[in-house]
Amino acid sequence: QVQLVESGGGSVQAGGSLRLACAASGYSVVNSAMGWFRQAPGKEREGVAFISSGGAMTRYADSVKGRFTISRDNAKATVFLQMDSLKPEDTAMYYCAAGRSFYQWDYWGQGTQVTVSS
Repeated sequence: QVQLVESGGGSVQAGGSLRLACAASGYSVVNSAMGWFRQAPGKEREGVAFISSGGAMTRYADSVKGRFTISRDNAKATVFLQMDSLKPEDTAMYYCAAGRSFYQWDYWGQGTQVTVSS
């Protein structure tokens, strides 16, 4: 059974940092693209950051460029999202996903809440 389990969410003041982690089990992520998405109440889910299977290619939403960094440790089947200079508009449920490409996502985690107060 494939599981993606997110951790690291929480509450932080604006300007602060959080580091999210997504651990995969029952699934080999070595050959998979990994990504982070977020969804705020009343808004559509949006892609935040993606990373290719080998880690050489990354892509970020314009709203997080220069503040968020995605990385992965294939030996530990884990992907990370370092979030710095957080803003209240970053408040959302953050989800990890694994898939065949940046456009085809096959597995999803349950999400971890990030709340940024002003």
